[in-house]
Amino acid sequence: MNKVMSRKPQTRPHHRPPTRHDTRRPGTPTRGRTTTARPTDLFADRLLAVLSGQRPVHWMLRHTAGSAYDDLARLAERTPLRTHGPRPTIHDLGWFVPRTGALEVFARIAAGNHLRALAFRLEQSEDLRWRCTAVELATPSPRRSTTP
Repeated sequence: MNKVMSRKPQTRPHHRPPTRHDTRRPGTPTRGRTTTARPTDLFADRLLAVLSGQRPVHWMLRHTAGSAYDDLARLAERTPLRTHGPRPTIHDLGWFVPRTGALEVFARIAAGNHLRALAFRLEQSEDLRWRCTAVELATPSPRRSTTP
């Protein structure tokens, strides 16, 4: 009599390796995002991450040109968009094309209970990469005293 030998299946670990969700690289899952993001959206997200303290300033070094990096470093020192509640989000985004290869972008940032204004300029270089050449963040004005 031949006994049929049954193989015991190999046990596999109960966890899976992490998967990449970066939509900028081909062959990765998009999870509802489009694979061709506009430079306005990408830079707004990047600037928001730096100004809210989620990323260090040097993360934007290769994405800036001219004095924009210095301006961003001065703004980020105070982490003006850091909140104690949920992370700040981009509430609205718009842009103007002053000439071919340049974009002037504005974004309204919801940070806590406040809306803040962020403006930046993008210019396309000879290597066809977009770089931030100017950045400004509207800071809240000091509250005025009601007493004369």
